[in-house]
Amino acid sequence: MSDYPLLDAVNALMHNPNGAKYSAPDTLHVGVDLGTAYIVMVVLDGNKQPLAGAYQFAQVVRDGLVVDYLGASDIVRRMKQTIEQKLGVELTTAATCYPPGTSRADARVCENVLYSAGLACSGMLDEPSAANLVLGVQNGAVVDVGGGTTGIAIIKDGQVVYTADEATGGTHFSLVIAGAHNISFEEAETLKKDPNNHRRLFPVVKPVMEKVATIVSRHIAHHPVERIYLVGGSASFAEMGQVVENITGVATEIPPHPMFVTPTGVALSS
Repeated sequence: MSDYPLLDAVNALMHNPNGAKYSAPDTLHVGVDLGTAYIVMVVLDGNKQPLAGAYQFAQVVRDGLVVDYLGASDIVRRMKQTIEQKLGVELTTAATCYPPGTSRADARVCENVLYSAGLACSGMLDEPSAANLVLGVQNGAVVDVGGGTTGIAIIKDGQVVYTADEATGGTHFSLVIAGAHNISFEEAETLKKDPNNHRRLFPVVKPVMEKVATIVSRHIAHHPVERIYLVGGSASFAEMGQVVENITGVATEIPPHPMFVTPTGVALSS
């Protein structure tokens, strides 16, 4: 068991076809993360313990913005129906998130995706702030390395005092792998997701990691950051934490199952 039992439990449920036992009429807390690479849904019970979850690779979001509204809605609707069948109860509300610095109009698109999938939106917050609801950082920086963008939240005394978001993330890993090996983007994604390939792919993706680290370094330069916490699916690539630590000069930690940190925080916020 890690220092983050909630994440361990969420990860276990993501790979459990039956989900946890649900006792009606318990309150449900649902979070939906519309990511550039993956859409993730997490359901917690009234005690904020995991009940069910689902995730699917999808290219309906680009650089933090929904570019395929119908595609996103269809995926969320199918996830909702699958989880409802597991739990035997209807999901009616959910919270969602958006990259830092997103305009209100663009953030509202995420909200509208939920509505079109049959879910009333119970709240929205930025991605790194959602992640920190799980991590509980008091002083440091939470960095969400998503598919298309890297979001940064600087935390002081438990409060977010600064946020930023810039393009560059896991999608760029796949693009450079595809180019270097003359393969399709989809084939590169498959290679990237297999940890057994990370060592041989590291020289190819290292420049992208260094760009992410440089983005982080620039945004934390004027803040006394004690530790950096990396979340998001791209954070699970081998050596990612070490590259960020080398360039920023700040101790860097990656919690277990980093892809599920932000959606779990979104569910906690709902």
